[in-house]
Formats: sequence, C-alpha cells, structure tokens
Amino acid sequence: MKNYFKVIVAFFILLFLILNFFNYETPFFSDNSIIEPQEPSFQYGILVDSFNIKKEIVKEGETLGSILGVNNMYYALPDILAKSEEVFDFERGLAHNKEYTVIYTKDSVPKTKYFIYQADVVNYIVVDLTKGVDVYKGKKEVITKLALTEGKINSSLALTIDELNVSARISNELSEIYAWTIDFFKIQKGDAFKVYYENNYIDGEYIGIGKVLAAEFTHKNQNFYAFLYKDNENYGEYFDEKGRTLRKAFLKAPLDYYRISSRFSRNRKHPVTGQWKGHFGTDYAAPKGTPIMTTANGTIVKASYTRNNGYYVKVRHNGTYTTQYLHMSKIKKGIRKGVYVKQGEVIGYVGSTGLATGPHVCYRFWKNNKQVDPYKQKLPPGEPISNDNKQEFLIVKDSLMRIINRNI
Repeated sequence: MKNYFKVIVAFFILLFLILNFFNYETPFFSDNSIIEPQEPSFQYGILVDSFNIKKEIVKEGETLGSILGVNNMYYALPDILAKSEEVFDFERGLAHNKEYTVIYTKDSVPKTKYFIYQADVVNYIVVDLTKGVDVYKGKKEVITKLALTEGKINSSLALTIDELNVSARISNELSEIYAWTIDFFKIQKGDAFKVYYENNYIDGEYIGIGKVLAAEFTHKNQNFYAFLYKDNENYGEYFDEKGRTLRKAFLKAPLDYYRISSRFSRNRKHPVTGQWKGHFGTDYAAPKGTPIMTTANGTIVKASYTRNNGYYVKVRHNGTYTTQYLHMSKIKKGIRKGVYVKQGEVIGYVGSTGLATGPHVCYRFWKNNKQVDPYKQKLPPGEPISNDNKQEFLIVKDSLMRIINRNI
C-alpha cells in the first residue's frame, strides 16, 4: 500500500514538472495568471494614467477667465497671464472653435493640474499647475509620408485633383510653383501632371500636405519640371532640370492664399464712391489679418496712413520697379521708412482701412515711375543655382527625376 501511495505521489510530481516544463498553467496547484504590463498613456507629453481628462471647444464669447472659472482655475489667472506674456497672448489669441484640454485628479474634490490650449493642429500651449504656475509651448509629432500622384486634365486642374481624391492644396501648390511658367487660365484638355509631395499625419489622422518636392507638368506637349532645392540659407525654392529658378525677381502675389477680386483696369466703377475711373492696381481679397508680403527685395520708402489708402507700405526695389500695398489693418512692427526688406518678408496685414468695402490688399506696381499691370510685364528672372551648389543640385534633381518618371 505504501509503495502504491509513493507511485501516485511520484506520478503527480512528474506531471507537475512536465506541465511547467511546457509552460502550461496547472489548475491543480495554482490559480495565478500572467498579467501583461500596459503601455503608459501620454497626452501632450504628460503621463495621464492617474488623471481624468476633459476635452472642450472654446465657445464664441468665452475668455480665458471664464474657462478657468468653470474649471476651478480662476485663482491662477493673474499668474497665468504674467507667465504666458512671452509665450502666448491668451487675451487676444484665444479663438472660438479651438480645442482645449483639462487634466485633473481623480480625488473626491478634483484639482486641475494642466490646462492645454490647441493653438493649431500642431502647436499647443500648456499651463502646468503641478508646482505653482508654468506656461510653455509644445508641438505634436508630425509623421510625414511621401506620395506620388499623377493626373490627366479633362476640364480644369482643380477638378482633376478633386477626382483623384487627394488634397485640394496640390492644385494651389502647382499653381504657385508654375505661376511664372504656365498660364493656368490656358491649360487644355490632355495636359497632365505628376507631383511628388509630403502627406502629414498627427496621431494617425491626416492633416494635409507639406512640401512639394518635385513636379512635372505637361502643357501643349512640352514638359515643365520643378525640383525643390535649398540653396545656401534659403528655405528652398524650385528650379528646372537645368538649375534655372522658376521664380521671377517678383512674387506672383503679395499673399499666400487669396482670390483676385478686381484686376488692373483703365476704367472701373469704384465700389465706394461709385465714380468711373482707372483702377491702377490688383485687389486680392483675403481674411482680415492675413500676412502681406513684399513681392521683391527692396527698401521701404513709405509706411503711413492716408484717408483713401488707409494703412499702406511702399517699397522701392531698384531704379526701375516700385510696389505699394494698401488698406492694411495694420503695418507690421518695425516696418518704417529706410528699412530693407527681403522678398516674401511680412510687412503688414490684410484689412479694410481707407476707401475699402471689405478686407483686401490693393497691390500697385510701378515700372519707370508709371503704374502698370504686373501680370502683363516681362519681369526679370530670379537667381539660378549658384556654381558652388550646382553639382549637389544635379544629384538631388536626378534622384527626384527617377521618382517622378516611374510608373504609378
């Protein structure tokens, strides 16, 4: 009997060893289970596992004070305004329909530890109340993926882009890149394009395109190439396959995003006075506050206000060309007579001061002291690739050319 008992015990011991050897759980001896460790959860760079989180939208008419009051932070308002002075202007910059996040404790009486204002899709402002008051800027991580898109035009570039179900901004970017090369009012059925560009994502969600890296536009059976290259300290500009810039000495327009609301005309009915007279400028309609850029390098000769022009800036570029920008909401700080400005530099902001019915900039252009239509001028080209960078550019160009020439 004793031997029989020993055999039984030995059998169970052997069974236990075998089951553990193969990593099986043994309900006979243990009810322990393996718990997988969870990844810590972060938002805005903050470990939020032990907090509650509330996301809201700034409503029209709300102020920082009213939002802080609802979320038991009003006591910190003076310190927040003082600490944010060099970081973000909450009194003027807080905009309705923007998202904000409140992170607070799980106590029976919750305490707010963080307030985050989402200034745009990338940038946010953090008010940290964990140790006094601290205010700082942050940026969400942007994931960039490269894409190649091609299309053949049947009616218009914009409609073709829409039918391809890609970002409508591609149409705008191509129009800007080829602004001085192709007349987009004259593109025709059968014209085609390829464009190699960045798609940007935040938290897995698409937020729009980044830079266009290369393009090929076929117009009237002729291929026009554009390759983005950073020459010296420039942000980057577009050159053709031979290293010639696609940019003229002047930008096509003084705004990034706009629509032409009134063109240069020898006889136009003024929208305010009702008088028929010459309109020796081009009006670009845009939202109030849109940055206005000087279209070429030059020196400020006037930065002032008059009854008809409102706030305006006038720039002399050389002995031949001068430009003027009217009806600004305000002139940028530091822009005054005698200051040298570079092409693309912001000099003021769209408004409707002076004789204007709505926010726009009236862009005036002089050639040899005579006002002319800039769209009808044969303007000088910009600088080509420098000799020092020519070889490097050709390597970049060849690489991009292989990409846009492959079949997709």
